[in-house]
Amino acid sequence: MSTDKRILVVEDQEDNRRILRDMLTNAGYEVFEADNGGEALRSASACRPNLILMDIQLPVIDGYETTRRLKADPAMRDIPVIVITSYALSGDEDKARAAGCEDYVTKPYSPRQVLAKIRTYLS
Repeated sequence: MSTDKRILVVEDQEDNRRILRDMLTNAGYEVFEADNGGEALRSASACRPNLILMDIQLPVIDGYETTRRLKADPAMRDIPVIVITSYALSGDEDKARAAGCEDYVTKPYSPRQVLAKIRTYLS
């Protein structure tokens, strides 16, 4: 498998992880998963993904703080982070971008739209 196709999915809901896992593996990506912010930091350090799909509402450490910590680490700061969240209140996209996220997708989302965004960052 190509080494430029590793994606870390950070999502606390198993159903949502499964949907993303199926979509990404069918598109040829190697998928790693974390169900909380602390696990996401450990997994990102271990698997060195090429891109991270990040939920905002996470146990242990939320998606904003997880992203800030990733972006503060010189070894991981260049990994693009795309937020995928149902938590879409006014100002949330600005908060996500301020934390270091490159892109923002709200649920429900179009799989085609998400895959197009991923390809933009991995091409």
